Amino acid sequence: MEQKQTRYTWHKVFDSVTEAHEQVPPRKLKQLVLDGRSICFAHTASGFFALDDVCPHLGYSLSKGTTNYLDEVICPWHSYRYSMRDGRECEFRTRKAVLHPVELREEGVFVGIEQAAATI
Repeated sequence: MEQKQTRYTWHKVFDSVTEAHEQVPPRKLKQLVLDGRSICFAHTASGFFALDDVCPHLGYSLSKGTTNYLDEVICPWHSYRYSMRDGRECEFRTRKAVLHPVELREEGVFVGIEQAAATI
């Protein structure tokens, strides 16, 4: 039986958690470009999240939107809401948003971009 093994290229996006808090205050979003990909980096009361900066509905930039207390990012165009925990749109009207792991390390804040899948 084949298993998909997920591997990430980790990108340092901030030198410290303090810098991340300063650059992206709570309830704010910031667009980052990693490996040529636009990423929406979010800060909520629950922590930091990263997802592709494209609304799965019609492709608008999610980093131009807002967040809410449910850890959802809200697209500014049609107000579709995507969970930053599992990527699902709150009313299941469109496909999931693509999420990326965020790691807080001693040497900074990192976002993982999935590499091509390997089968083992």
